[in-house]
Amino acid sequence: MPAIKTVPKTKSASACRRCGTAPGTSRLLARGRAVELMNLFKVLANDTRLQLLHALASHGELCVTGLADILGMKAQAVSNQLQRLLDRRILDSRRQGNNVYYRIVNSCVTDLLDRGLCLVEGHCEES
Repeated sequence: MPAIKTVPKTKSASACRRCGTAPGTSRLLARGRAVELMNLFKVLANDTRLQLLHALASHGELCVTGLADILGMKAQAVSNQLQRLLDRRILDSRRQGNNVYYRIVNSCVTDLLDRGLCLVEGHCEES
C-alpha cells in the first residue's frame, strides 16, 4: 500500500468553519475529487455569478429584482444565473408573496470569496 501524502501546513491557514478540516490533514487530491472541484470552479468562474454572490454576502438575502437592480441587469438574466448557483447548492431560496429571496447557505463560499479578493487585491499575508 503506497504511503499517504499530505499537503504541508502553512502558518496562516485555518480550519474550515463548516466541516472543521484543517489544511495539511487531508490526503492528496484524488482525480475524481479534482474533477468535482473543477466543476465547482467552473460554476464560480463567471463574473455575473461572482457579483451575485458578493451582493448576497454583503446583504445577506435579496430578491431577484433587488439583485437585478444592484447589478443593472434584467431579472430574467439574474434568475438564470441564480439557478446555476442553486443547482450546486451554493444558494437556497424562499418565497414570500410574489418575491423569491436568495441567500448563501454555506460559509465556505463567503470564505472563498474573501480569500479570492485578498489574492486579487494583494492584501494576503505571505508566510
